[in-house]
Amino acid sequence: MKRLLRVWWEGRGVGTLRTNEHGEMQFAYDATWLENVEAPPLSLSLPKREALFKRRECRPFFAGLLPEDVQRDGVARALGVSRGNDFALLDALGGDVAGALMLLPEGSTPPEPDRGLASRPLEEAALRDILDSLPSRPLLAGQDGLRLSLAGAQSKLPVVLVEDRVALPAPGQPTTHILKPPIARFSGTTENEALVMRLAARCGLPVARVEPRAVEHRPYLLIERYDRRVDDHGRVRRLHQEDICQALGIVPEHKYAAEGGPTLPDTFALVRRVTLQPALAVLALLDVAIFNVTVGNADAHGKNFSLLLGNAVTLAPFYDLLCTAAYPELSPRFAMKVGGASTLEEIDGSTWVKFATDIGIGAPYVRGRVGELAGLVLAGLDEVVDRLAEPGVLQHDELTRVATLIRSRAGRVAATADATPAPRRSRRPLRRPAPPSD
Repeated sequence: MKRLLRVWWEGRGVGTLRTNEHGEMQFAYDATWLENVEAPPLSLSLPKREALFKRRECRPFFAGLLPEDVQRDGVARALGVSRGNDFALLDALGGDVAGALMLLPEGSTPPEPDRGLASRPLEEAALRDILDSLPSRPLLAGQDGLRLSLAGAQSKLPVVLVEDRVALPAPGQPTTHILKPPIARFSGTTENEALVMRLAARCGLPVARVEPRAVEHRPYLLIERYDRRVDDHGRVRRLHQEDICQALGIVPEHKYAAEGGPTLPDTFALVRRVTLQPALAVLALLDVAIFNVTVGNADAHGKNFSLLLGNAVTLAPFYDLLCTAAYPELSPRFAMKVGGASTLEEIDGSTWVKFATDIGIGAPYVRGRVGELAGLVLAGLDEVVDRLAEPGVLQHDELTRVATLIRSRAGRVAATADATPAPRRSRRPLRRPAPPSD
């Protein structure tokens, strides 16, 4: 049975996502979108063309809008559909996704921008109930009037703020924030992410704004969406974005480099090739790569870096920064190797030289920046902990536990920046990898 969803970008029809007689997903741009020279493509992996995009070509982008792993399982159970049915999941969740798009059933149109959208702030008991229900009903899937989706394997919910209080969006209303409850099987994840994100900002990295809050002594993190803006009339507008996997046409199941996903050299090459100001974007990407090593964020994979798309392509603020090293149950191996190293223990002076060659940046600058960032982390830790240690919101002992681990790592990283590179074992020159193809 053929089914279709209309894809909308800020009230304008972009194209149609459909299933063919075999149930395979396909996408085609509208002729009007193709004729408009100012209309950008949905994705760097979906260039504007008249020909139909088959499943293999369009699935990396559209499946990349959906939750992953246990979140996907929970959504599928709540909706009564197969976890592998991307189209059915998008049909149920595609009203508000990452970026500027809305996916609506045939015959439906987006609400008018100036239509009164009334959302009521949640009472504490209602917010508590939502935090309790998210593990079993991710994204509140199936709740009347809600069609919300976010990628990722962690529990989260797109929301709006009304009078600075959390509220569920009205149908079609752009969400402005992401609510993240703690991860039940790991201690202090709200404290951990709040600390690492605030520390990144303290070190000068462009990151999404985060605010820890609590309801009835239950902490959660409120993250301001960078893919939203308020226009001159006070209306919230969606900004388009995609993650690196979507941009490179890589399905979310292969987001890790070890499974065929993007490597750091791949990511640097893409950013250098497509962004409006590649020099600035590359240096910001270098900073976050070093920062992740320093704070122990081993889970920085291809879906944890994104691009903002529109009239120009820019590197999006960084997000989902966490000290995964605080949890011995998680692998210490980097999702993306750094100069061939998989763990902090494998890094020495020569690692940064190889990394610099891999990403096309001078080794003296890279090693200097390693030392500078490690120093900024060490200098800013106590201040960030003190500012976050608000009674009744975050646990000070969890903040201190993570900060102690980061302090130890930062000292070791600083030492690698000053270390003499090990002798080369081969005279064969290191070559930069070729940029990925479109």
